[in-house]
Amino acid sequence: MLADIKKDASTRMDKSLESLKAELAKIRTGRAHPSLLEHVHVEYYGSEVPISQAANVNVEDSRTLAVTAWDKNMVGKIEKAIMTSDLGLNPATAGTVIRVPLPSLTEERRAELSKVVHGEGEQAKVAIRNIRRDANHHIKELVKEKQISEDDQRRGETEIQQLTDRHVEKVDAMVGEKEKELMEI
Repeated sequence: MLADIKKDASTRMDKSLESLKAELAKIRTGRAHPSLLEHVHVEYYGSEVPISQAANVNVEDSRTLAVTAWDKNMVGKIEKAIMTSDLGLNPATAGTVIRVPLPSLTEERRAELSKVVHGEGEQAKVAIRNIRRDANHHIKELVKEKQISEDDQRRGETEIQQLTDRHVEKVDAMVGEKEKELMEI
């Protein structure tokens, strides 16, 4: 039973790390990355779809994305969707290829993004601690129902704490790596 609780907690904590990784990928550094446009939606034959379902997004160089529409009629709509997104990008169209140059980040914008990265890291840590609390609660329930001993409870809580500490360290490492990436010029 303790093994099941520990496995469940580990799985949920891993999901928190994956969620953090996805959130950090959305935060724009000065470097071009196809995931930058993932949340941009474009109208494609009457329905709103992610840009990746209407075009191919590639990295042309470290500061430029190349968006190739699958349908020539969609070029204007894709360009407009990128322009009106909250990313502050100015795409330039050349035939069926839309080039999206990424402006370099100012120092104060880097500081703002650093705060956002810290906030995301804190949210991930809170989620991990909540998972720890739930796991410890389940262990205490087992003790109340006399299914495990108090020694097993202490051992289980210690293992859950060690699992929590490892995941919090991973969060700190991910946040530190993203901050380092943000501060590169």
